[in-house]
Parts: sequence; C-alpha cells; structure tokens
Amino acid sequence: MSLGEFAKVSSVKFIQLTTTGRRTGKPHLVELWFAFKYGKVYLSHEGMETDWMKNIKKHHEVSFEIGGIRLTGKGRSLTDGTSETWIGKVALYEKYYGKAAKAVIADWFSLSKLIVIEELAELIR
Repeated sequence: MSLGEFAKVSSVKFIQLTTTGRRTGKPHLVELWFAFKYGKVYLSHEGMETDWMKNIKKHHEVSFEIGGIRLTGKGRSLTDGTSETWIGKVALYEKYYGKAAKAVIADWFSLSKLIVIEELAELIR
C-alpha cells in the first residue's frame, strides 16, 4: 500500500485489529481508534493492558482492516518517554481532537500505553 492510499483511509475513524490469542491461538478481533504517521499505525489504550495488547507481546504478527483495505504488520509496545511514543501520542490526539499544547497531550495520555504496528503489507485482494 502506498502512502497515498494510506492517506485516503487515515481519516477513517476505526481500525479492526486481529491478534492471535496468546493462550488459545485463535483470532481475537477488536475495533480501535488509530492514527497513521510515517508509515506506521499507532494505537493506545488507557489503563491496564488488554487481551489484544498481551496477545501482541506474545505474537507480534497482526492483521487489520481500515476502510476496506486489509493489511498485516508487526506490533510492539512503545516505551513511554521516547520520541517514537510522542509521535504516536500527537498523531492520535490530533486525529480525533485537533491541535493542542504539549501539556494537554501529555496529560491526555498520562495513563495510556501505546502500541505501534510497522512492517505493513497489504493482503492480496
């Protein structure tokens, strides 16, 4: 998928993410907010780690659909305080709420964990 194609679907509100169950090995589907920046997909969740996040820690390979386009990639947790985490926070905040001061964005994500999906590849249609 080209960056131009991703630009077309980046305004879509939700991503349908499928992870592999860490215990069952079965597909686990969730619908999430997402942001696309620099060829990567950013996701976040406030509070305790969810099943989909734990699944990604064990099985990095994921598949997902955005606006009818199906892709695969590798997910990983981001460490808070890194520039990559900040890029994800800003991308997510600005997509759903618009521009904001650094302090506002930092506060909004103060209890959140971020995941990045990279090495994106489009599934054959």
